[in-house]
Amino acid sequence: MSAPSPLVTAPDGPAPEAPARTAPSVSARSLRLALCLAPLLIALCWAAAHRPVMYEGVRRLVSADPRWLLAGLGCTCLTWVAASCVRQGALPDRLPAGLLLASQFAAGAANHALPGGLGAHAVTVRFLRARGVPLDRATASIGLYSLVKGASKTLMLLVFLAVSPASRRLGELVPDGPELVPAAAVAGGVVTGAGVLLTVVRPLRRPVTGLLRTALADVRVVHARPCRALALWGGAVAMPLVQAGALGCVGAALGLGLSWAEVALAFLA
Repeated sequence: MSAPSPLVTAPDGPAPEAPARTAPSVSARSLRLALCLAPLLIALCWAAAHRPVMYEGVRRLVSADPRWLLAGLGCTCLTWVAASCVRQGALPDRLPAGLLLASQFAAGAANHALPGGLGAHAVTVRFLRARGVPLDRATASIGLYSLVKGASKTLMLLVFLAVSPASRRLGELVPDGPELVPAAAVAGGVVTGAGVLLTVVRPLRRPVTGLLRTALADVRVVHARPCRALALWGGAVAMPLVQAGALGCVGAALGLGLSWAEVALAFLA
């Protein structure tokens, strides 16, 4: 018989510790701080270059009606609530309400630094990724959010134009036929170029078609749930109204003499 193998004993001393996370380097922290302070620095430079405008604006704000300014602040807070409703309605996953509202506050702040809503979309995608939402579904929700928001704003503009006395003068704003030819040519060229790229370039076609399939699947799921559909479309309709309300409250506080309907029509247009 062979002798039994000796027992393996643990070595003396403390157990080895798990490797600690490496802290960000000093250069990375400095770059992050510089990026955070860049919008503030740009705003200060603009204010210094336009001192008369800033002085007149501050003077008028000091003499403004504080009650209307407070109402405008309330409408501004409601825009974050409406944006949160649309973001939640564009995604089948359940998101924590408090964190979602905080993310839309941060998204609104980022929109002041990047044009065309890019700042808000970037912050929202980062928030969704942190909540475990895959990148393709997060991107699809951004597309649905933008589509529904644009459609609702256009619908509200048409409603305001239909009931506004200014609708009788809209014929003066419509361009003539020859002026529409270049715009139609550019639009047709863009659509044709995108179709050719998707047809010829296979590495580009695969992710785009996958994103479209994900987006269509999420659209079906969202509209199959009445609470999600109500949050999506109700928030999209309410958002331009509360934004126009904030602008109208500021106008009333400064004594501009414009009605809320006139301010809303100008904002939507």
